[in-house]
Amino acid sequence: MNRQAIILAAGKGTRMKSKLYKVLHPVCGKPMVKHVLDNVRKAGVTEVVTIVGHGAEQVKEVLGEESRFSMQEEQLGTAHAVSMAKEHLGGQTGTTVIVCGDTPLISEETISNFIAHHEKSGAKATILSAKTAQPFGCGRIIRDEHHNVVKIVEEKDASIEEKLITEISSGTFCFDNAALFEKLNQVDNNNAQGEYYLPDVIQLLQAEGEIVEAYITEDFDETLGVNDRVNLSKAERLMRQRINHHHMINGVTIIDPDATYIESDVVIGADTIIYPGTILAGKTVIGEDVFISANCEIKDSTIGDRAEIKQSVVKESIVGEETAVGPYAQLRPGSDIGRAAKIGNFVEIKKARLDDEAKVSHLSYIGDATVGERTNIGCGTITVNYDGKNKFKTTIGKDAFIGCNSNLVAPVTIGDESFIAAGSTITDDVPAASLALGRARQTTKEGYYKN
Repeated sequence: MNRQAIILAAGKGTRMKSKLYKVLHPVCGKPMVKHVLDNVRKAGVTEVVTIVGHGAEQVKEVLGEESRFSMQEEQLGTAHAVSMAKEHLGGQTGTTVIVCGDTPLISEETISNFIAHHEKSGAKATILSAKTAQPFGCGRIIRDEHHNVVKIVEEKDASIEEKLITEISSGTFCFDNAALFEKLNQVDNNNAQGEYYLPDVIQLLQAEGEIVEAYITEDFDETLGVNDRVNLSKAERLMRQRINHHHMINGVTIIDPDATYIESDVVIGADTIIYPGTILAGKTVIGEDVFISANCEIKDSTIGDRAEIKQSVVKESIVGEETAVGPYAQLRPGSDIGRAAKIGNFVEIKKARLDDEAKVSHLSYIGDATVGERTNIGCGTITVNYDGKNKFKTTIGKDAFIGCNSNLVAPVTIGDESFIAAGSTITDDVPAASLALGRARQTTKEGYYKN
């Protein structure tokens, strides 16, 4: 059976009070609408149409080729928005799930179970509902004595008795696609808002005796729609709890989940330990048995098994197995650190490759460089890579020793097993197995203070 999805993402979202279009606000590092699209795709939907309006180009840029798009020039209600997808789905058969782009918490599992219930029941329409002790502001699901769905009543139209009902509509629906587009043509805007409402399709189907179902999701929080910064913060917290729970169930130790921030696409191996204040972001992959101390920030990076990261920042970099980084180190984009290497305190690495067992223990800057195996770089060493206009490369061989407070003025090559004397400024290539000194001769003036 064909499965399609329509994502409603045309509203401006004025309550966000933001220059950023509402559905593009990130939750745990990913735009809300991208969460929705990813989850419907994982649930088995093969074709997605996103209804865009305000901020259309930005939404298209984020979703790219993963979705087709239909423009809603005027926001005239949810039924009107769905009808815009007719150009892509009007002739399709099968199931169409309709979900709002500002509901990032609806999970893959819920969507999959929702669609399965709809198809198994033979219903023409199914409402995703939830139960809550605080239903204020939500549409209520009205059922008859046989537990059949009768209608959806909005808060403002509900009677006192209906307001006591705790089952609410999430605003997410499944429809038989052919029935959906047939009935959309019959929806009118004869209401206080003068808009075309999607729930009216439910009533039109019921009037013809068609089966309408409601599937109750167990987690009310999944139905949260993000309309302002308060709900955005709540969605972030709930999503973070879900992500951290997932990793802990899979063997990761998170010392304080409430103070650990892991984005949705991060992968973490078993027996890794993560301390509070850590941020793991982007497409980061953490290996097994890794130790990450408090207050680390790692983004779009790969950390090898048994590595150790202490109070450091790592971005767009690779850290090899059994390598130690920090405390207070910074690996800037393009850093590639080999196995069993050491990057010590207050060391900055940028666009540099350090081979296995290389060491930069403290207070050094290594940029635009390659460093060979087992080379030891002393405190205060700088690869002088920038002349004000261009960047140049430093190449250091294996088993070399770079003395403290050395300046390696690029472009320059230091050969294997070479020694650079402390305090040297090196401007010429150094052959293998050599000692290079590049410093002024010491002059001592005795009795200078008395003069």
